[in-house]
Amino acid sequence: MTMQTGETAALTVSRLTKTFDVSAPWLNRVVERKPRQLLQAVDDVSFSVPAGGCLAIVGESGCGKSTVARLVTGLYRPSAGDLNFANGRDGKTLRAQMIFQDPYASLNPRWSVKNIIAEPLRELKLRTGAAEITERVEELLRIVGLSPSDGEKYPHEFSGGQRQRISIARALASEPEFLVCDEPTSALDVSVQAQVLNLMRELQDRLGLTYLFISHDMSVVHHMSDRVAVMYLGRIVEEGDTEEIFARPLHPYTQLLLQTIPNVRTPNRDREPANGEVPSPLNPPSGCTFHPRCPLATARCSSEAPQIRTSSSGARIACHMVDVEE
Repeated sequence: MTMQTGETAALTVSRLTKTFDVSAPWLNRVVERKPRQLLQAVDDVSFSVPAGGCLAIVGESGCGKSTVARLVTGLYRPSAGDLNFANGRDGKTLRAQMIFQDPYASLNPRWSVKNIIAEPLRELKLRTGAAEITERVEELLRIVGLSPSDGEKYPHEFSGGQRQRISIARALASEPEFLVCDEPTSALDVSVQAQVLNLMRELQDRLGLTYLFISHDMSVVHHMSDRVAVMYLGRIVEEGDTEEIFARPLHPYTQLLLQTIPNVRTPNRDREPANGEVPSPLNPPSGCTFHPRCPLATARCSSEAPQIRTSSSGARIACHMVDVEE
């Protein structure tokens, strides 16, 4: 990603690649004479996240955006490429935490809420005495809009939105400066989504947080992000400022995603139907991986993968059919 003048990158990702071995067991391959199968989940991805800002990675299911989130937080090790965090407030490497998609699955059902939130405090020795830990847990519950008395309850006693607030409180317990948000509202009702998103924006302003926001919902991305990176089958196909992407999308896939946003003024508007289904990442198309579904595709698109080009405005685009003013 091209940084604007004066901006500092909290995270710089360079040529990140992740390949999974999804082969059948060795004996099955020998008996059935099958080769190994490798899945390229992330393919040569580069971007930067500005300090104090929010970069959203958006795309359909299976595009690799959640894999990027897990690579950034260290849950997966990259097959190739570099991840570099800037220095944090204490001069050490910036601290990162993750908010997961399913708040119920990410919380221990056998632990009370106060123990769930207190665990990072104890493990990282951010608070020592029992009284200090209790005071900090109660403070975090208030910050996310819950009551200190909720600390005595268990995750199953809360609604989905409240459980996600608990997940946010647990993430904040380690005093991070960088939050990776992996579709944090996709499992919630629309009305609850708005409450959680507003809370996250408020916390970002209050605590000076930096977000890497993963989503497939373009309306949520528009509300949360400063910049947007659009992924398709493991590659970034377009990236730029949020307002520029929504006002003037260049890549045909970005235009397709933007058509999915509901419009209350024209609910029955004509929309171009998508051609075909998302190809299998086990056998991606040659050349530009979007060409089987692209209305602009030519013979060149099926044989030559487009390189990402950067325009004078800082936008990046990977498409043979789009002119970019270098």
